[in-house]
Amino acid sequence: MPSERDPQTWNPRLYAGSARYVSDLGADVLKLLAPQPGERILDIGCGDGALTEKIAAVPADVIGIDASEEMVAAARKRGLTAFRESAYDMTYDAEFDAVFSNAAKVVKNVRRALRPGGRFVTEFGGAGNVAAVVDGLTEILAAYGVSPWYFPDTKEYSALLEANGFRVDSIALIPRPTPVPGDILLWLENFGTSFLRLIPATDRPSALERLREALRPRLCDQAGQWTVDYIRLRVAASV
Repeated sequence: MPSERDPQTWNPRLYAGSARYVSDLGADVLKLLAPQPGERILDIGCGDGALTEKIAAVPADVIGIDASEEMVAAARKRGLTAFRESAYDMTYDAEFDAVFSNAAKVVKNVRRALRPGGRFVTEFGGAGNVAAVVDGLTEILAAYGVSPWYFPDTKEYSALLEANGFRVDSIALIPRPTPVPGDILLWLENFGTSFLRLIPATDRPSALERLREALRPRLCDQAGQWTVDYIRLRVAASV
């Protein structure tokens, strides 16, 4: 799902059609959140609201925020309360019993948003996530001085949480190789536009073809099924 400072653009229709597995595979982290009736919960990077809707059904008082206006509009179509807002810029102060995210790494503003005794449950790309794609993109983007993404390990992110006043209740890296619909370039169209747009338009078709062929031996089987080498960092912390 969208992250806070990522200039990534998002197409809700494309996302729903080819990346629905992102929210579908969020069931375990939602279970870790264990929302309770009447709790006030903030969902950061809510996307089109697929998981936010499940929190609201508890029923809990849930607000979704996302950096993408298009995704916020899609969430509102589900009848959800959602706003276009960056987690890095949000100013909530001791307003929520829990903060949930299936995308966000941000910590400082989450801590401020929580009430005493509140909890933060999140899952996002961890160390080694999509390593094959990162290797391929790094090589292609080297000419443009760009390095793709940042994925922390458990030690690094635990230290960040503790430095901001959290107690880490659980943290783990979870390998999750994920078959994806269609071609790997469709996956990149969903998740990598913030990097791909840095390649001059005249160079882009040939660069993408080189990337596809470089990734094929690592990520595509003989039947043509692409599987992305996800590794998720799943975290539960409290204050």
